[in-house]
Amino acid sequence: MPIMEISIIPIGTKKTSISRYVAFCEEVLKNIKGIRAQLTAMGTIVEADSLKKLFTVAQKMHKKALSHGVKRVLTNITIDDRLDKKTSIEGKVESVRRKLHL
Repeated sequence: MPIMEISIIPIGTKKTSISRYVAFCEEVLKNIKGIRAQLTAMGTIVEADSLKKLFTVAQKMHKKALSHGVKRVLTNITIDDRLDKKTSIEGKVESVRRKLHL
């Protein structure tokens, strides 16, 4: 299952805080079936059954930020797509925890 980390960065807002725009983008996730998402301090992790769906999610989140008066948006995405075994958001975290002996 492919996993994407996405970070939406509005540029040219009147304030230094961007949490308002992050919230707008997070709202998009509620209306997309077949995904799992986890908000983090620096972005959002999204799990879906296909790359196509992840790219659709990224596009919708990006456009949502633009629809709120932002003139420029940077969207950073990182995709982990393994074919050798099943992965999940929790599985990736647990793998690191086991190695830390937590």
